[in-house]
Parts: sequence; C-alpha cells; structure tokens
Amino acid sequence: MYGSCTGRARVGAVAAGAVSAAALLLLAGCTSPDAGGTSPAAAPSMGQQPKAQDPFWVNPGSKAAQQVASYQRDGKTADAELIKKIASQPVGEWVGTEQPEEDARGLTEAATKADRDAVLVLYNIPHRDCGQHSAGGAADGDAYRAWLEKVAKGIGDRRATVIVEPDAVMHMVDGCTEDQYHEERYDLLKGAVKRLKQLPHTKVYLDAGNAGWGKPDSIFEPLKWAGVEQADGFAVNVANFQTTAASKEYGKKVSAKIGGKPFVIDTSRNGNGPYTGGDPAENWCNPPGRALGETPTTETGDPLVDAYLWIKRPGESDGDCKGGPKAGDWYPEYALDLARNTK
Repeated sequence: MYGSCTGRARVGAVAAGAVSAAALLLLAGCTSPDAGGTSPAAAPSMGQQPKAQDPFWVNPGSKAAQQVASYQRDGKTADAELIKKIASQPVGEWVGTEQPEEDARGLTEAATKADRDAVLVLYNIPHRDCGQHSAGGAADGDAYRAWLEKVAKGIGDRRATVIVEPDAVMHMVDGCTEDQYHEERYDLLKGAVKRLKQLPHTKVYLDAGNAGWGKPDSIFEPLKWAGVEQADGFAVNVANFQTTAASKEYGKKVSAKIGGKPFVIDTSRNGNGPYTGGDPAENWCNPPGRALGETPTTETGDPLVDAYLWIKRPGESDGDCKGGPKAGDWYPEYALDLARNTK
C-alpha cells in the first residue's frame, strides 16, 4: 500500500566519514526518470532544518531535490519553488532489499556528518501488502531475519529513528494477511523491535495503522504481541491522510491501552485530511486535492506525541491508480499538487 524503493539504493560510494556530493545524490536510490536525470553538479543545495526543533536529516539528493534541479534547468522557477517545500524537509528513507547494510550505513553516516538523525523505514515483511500495490517482501522468515541483521549492522551506533513495517500488524487485524502467516509475523516483528533496541542510539516505533482504519480495542493486543512494549512507541497515519487532530485522538486511545506509550504521526500529506470521493476502497491511493501537513518536528506541544514525521515521501506514488505510476515511483504532477494545495 505504501510504496517504497525496494531495489538497489546506490549508496556503496559513500565512504565512512566522507560523503561526496555525488554520493549524496545517489542516496535517494531507486531514482525515477521523472526526476530529470539530475547530475551531481546540478543538484540544488538543501540545508538542514534547525536542530532544536527538527533533529532529522534532510537528504540533499532526494528525488524531490533532483526534481527541483530539473525544473531550475528548464527555467520552471515557480515549479521549482513549489517542490522546494518538499525537498527542504526530512523524509523517511525506506531501506532497500538488495544492499540493506550498505543502505543503512550510508544513510546514517550522511545524517551523522550533518549532525542529524536518520529516519529509516523498514518495509520488507514476508507477504507484504497482501499482494496488492506494494506486494513483495522477504521470501520467508529466515530471509527477513538475515535482512534485518544487515540493517542493524548498517545503523551501528549512529542515531536513527526507525519505523517498523507499515501495515504489518493491521493487515493481520483486518484479516488481509492469511491466518497461517500470523504466528511467524508476530515473531518477526517482535524480533525486529528487540534487535533494533540493542543498538545504542536507535529509537523504534511499530506501525499501528491510522484513525480511519484501526480501532484501539482491536489493535492494542496485536501490538503487544508484536513487541510494542519493548519499542519506544508506535507510529500512526503512515502514508495516510487522516488529520493530525484525528491521529492524536486515535493514538492516545491506543496509548492508554498499552501502558501510555508515546507515538509519532506521519503528517506528510494530511494537510487537507482524507479524501472522501470515489471508491472508498481506494481513497488512500493518490487521492486528489491533498496537501502537505505539519513539517517534521519534535516540538509537538504534546507529551505523548514524540514527533511529526514525513514517513511517506511526498511526491511518490501510492500505486498505479488514478493515473499514477507504480508504488514508490516519483510522481511529479502529484508532488506539485501537494505543494500547491499547502497553505
């Protein structure tokens, strides 16, 4: 459902402690032709946000940054300024499947060099997305454990905030994932939380659905079975459009049932709330008229909300629906609409 770069994220060129301009551009990984084929020299300079309120790393080689460079080369100044609304903010980096250790190391090293924290998303659980737009994932439990171990080694002792497996718990709660896979999935999720929490400077948040999908009374026990009590907290609204107010209400109800755990909210595209037109079964997929939400920050004004994050990368497609490309591909028209609609 969420879409990610699951192919080779080209970070092998990132040497320890030294991130070149070319390597930073390649950190985005899985680049789409829509990004304009930006050369390293043409990439705009994207600085970091003030650390005190936003400690998360802005990737200067993101797809959005490449799109800004492309528009600038083409003289599309107004469009470039719109996409800067996305390119100037930290977004989640979805760790790839082919070189997970190199991906995680390159991203966290680049973040450390900028004195910021990387935001990483793990999305490789077996039987992912129930065979829908973002189908895939590790071949089996052993393959997932091996992949996770490489991710953990790549992060090492550097600072990272990790979102664990969007959809994975909720797809068991709503019956999308077949019963025969539940026991293994709970074991994999609990194992992922445990392994990541062994890292000295890694915060871990387990995905807990969203206010339009999950119900606190039905998800709190599955979250416990998946290891949320050992995590730093949970994440809500990943890749969805529920308002921040609704997400807070939902998150607090869930929190009350799991020992007062804090949570993070994905505000990447919730500026105009959820889409209510068309087929209700697909109103999550590239819905029109949406807007960017609150920019990433740890200054949420609520002790239970650890941060607003852009976990879903604004401007990437949810799937090949409503005219969009396949899940995870850069979708420039949608990115522009998000930016234009943002107040």
